[in-house]
Amino acid sequence: MIIALVVLLVISSLGLIATVLLQSGRSAGLSGAIAGAGESFFGKKKGMDELFGKLSSVFAILFLLSSLGLSLLT
Repeated sequence: MIIALVVLLVISSLGLIATVLLQSGRSAGLSGAIAGAGESFFGKKKGMDELFGKLSSVFAILFLLSSLGLSLLT
């Protein structure tokens, strides 16, 4: 059981790192803050960024649950 949780923890951590690194970066500076607010209203997000956002949240939940389960078992 512990080995399965460690394997799940490693897979979820690598998946989380990969999905966060594959997402596109935000614009820097004051103009980026203004453009970021406009993009959230008008939905200028690309399809792959949306997919990576959902995948990163799934991997984060898996990482949280597997690390919590591993800490309870050991």
